[in-house]
Amino acid sequence: MSEPAPASASAPASTPASVPAPAPIPVDRLHFAMPPVHTSAADERAHRKERLAGALRLFGEYGYEDGVSGHITARDPEFTDCFWVNPFGMPFEGLGPDELIMVNGEGQVVEGRHHVNQAAFAVHAQVHRARPDVVAVAHTHSVHGRALAALGELVEPITQESCAFYEDHVLYDAYTGVVVDEDEGRRIAAALGGHKAIVLRNHGLLTVGDSVDAAAWWFIALDRSCQVQLAARAAGKPVVIGHRDAVATREQLGSDLVAWINYQPLWRRISRTF
Repeated sequence: MSEPAPASASAPASTPASVPAPAPIPVDRLHFAMPPVHTSAADERAHRKERLAGALRLFGEYGYEDGVSGHITARDPEFTDCFWVNPFGMPFEGLGPDELIMVNGEGQVVEGRHHVNQAAFAVHAQVHRARPDVVAVAHTHSVHGRALAALGELVEPITQESCAFYEDHVLYDAYTGVVVDEDEGRRIAAALGGHKAIVLRNHGLLTVGDSVDAAAWWFIALDRSCQVQLAARAAGKPVVIGHRDAVATREQLGSDLVAWINYQPLWRRISRTF
């Protein structure tokens, strides 16, 4: 029997032609959200009210609500000595733009059917008057904010996030009870000065911004910084970031525009609840 013919050697696989890498998409074709520009006071009012309702819902989720304490105000774009605020005694959860009330500079309700928290008027109105650049003011009795306020301390630059407040927040080193008079509100506004936040000793935190989004983000970021500082101190001795690096980080992260950008994922999530 003849021997089987040897199998022919397999032909070497052909080398595939190199495929060029995908070309980068031009930067100008990538979406990047920026604060909207409105063409009318009515449109801007509707936008601020929607963002205000969303921020209040977020604050409710984060547990910042404590009984009837806590409020965020937004300046009306047309009647600049009036501000929109959550109604007294209504829960943050599920609050809608149509439920907000507008209060004038004298603390009188000019739109809506609910009372205003007089503490909101006494402090917020004075801050709005002293700071024409401020659109929104946020103040609630958050747990970690109150804990740091009870120590009468500022947030230290011990994390990247806390550096946003380095030399840009102050301590109001007094406590005189529930703020219901204009003089105390003026003193708090004067202490705040041009800063983005203030720690009210034995009371809590207050933040401001040139948009509702910025003021809300600063409050959330400041409360978290309080939480981290208290936890780090309980665990050991926190390492403080040096002055030069803290200033450089603040210059990168401490503007209201950066706050607005940071807030957008939260807004996208909470806006789905409307």
